[in-house]
Amino acid sequence: MQTLSSVRSLAFPSVFTVIKRNMSHPSVKLALIDLSGTLHVDHQPTEGAVDALKRLRAHGVKVKFVTNTTKESVGSLFARLCKIGFELEREEIYGSLAAAAEYVRKNNLNPYYLLTDDARTDMPPNDPTRPTDSVVVGLAPERFIYEHMNEAFRVLRQNRDVQLVAIHEGRYYKAKDGIALGPGCFVKGLEYSSGVAAVCIGKPNEYFFRSALPEGVAVEECVMIGDDPNDDCLGAMSTGMKGYLVETGKYQPEMYSKENRPAVSGIFATFRDVVQHIVSGGQ
Repeated sequence: MQTLSSVRSLAFPSVFTVIKRNMSHPSVKLALIDLSGTLHVDHQPTEGAVDALKRLRAHGVKVKFVTNTTKESVGSLFARLCKIGFELEREEIYGSLAAAAEYVRKNNLNPYYLLTDDARTDMPPNDPTRPTDSVVVGLAPERFIYEHMNEAFRVLRQNRDVQLVAIHEGRYYKAKDGIALGPGCFVKGLEYSSGVAAVCIGKPNEYFFRSALPEGVAVEECVMIGDDPNDDCLGAMSTGMKGYLVETGKYQPEMYSKENRPAVSGIFATFRDVVQHIVSGGQ
């Protein structure tokens, strides 16, 4: 005579197997998460972000923090995130600054840097025995003055083989006192005056997103969460990922009508709301 438990095991093995498989292997395997404007604004986490990140990890989703932040070295950024309550490993941060450093090394460049002193610590040092053959631009407000910009211009005008490397071309970002000017306009100004087209390293460059993925993870199994419709969401979507937009940073919904809202995979008030969508099985 079959017991109730044996009947259940005979009647429903495939159901239990599917449930178990879905719990251990969520449809979203990896979340690429922007930092400034998404998880935090300056030294303040966005609403519910600290606990939401823990919840996302508990759901079985791996995370990598992808950022165009160029004012800070990775070490300084990691320390700040830990100080305001986030639990992460330094190796989980993948930024355009690191990608630019690798580009400089791979191409054996000897740049003139328009970077903060802190960001410079992540970049290859200059070689005083070699001529300057490139300009690397990040977000460096104290360097965006005529003296330094003119020096960069002169480097770019010296020969045909010189390179202009834009770590990213962000138009603006969210600071504690409101929207602030990004490095994009300074890159475009140097392009205009020198005639040298910039090589953009960070988001929304497709190479940047693909290089952030660990081996064995397909783009269809990833989502990008950020506050920039173009650089974060549409850039990631061009590779085949979903792009979820949050309203806690530079994105200002009041500037858009219903007809011209960004054509992203979803728009959410906060990072916490995106996590709720993912753990609930939303697409």
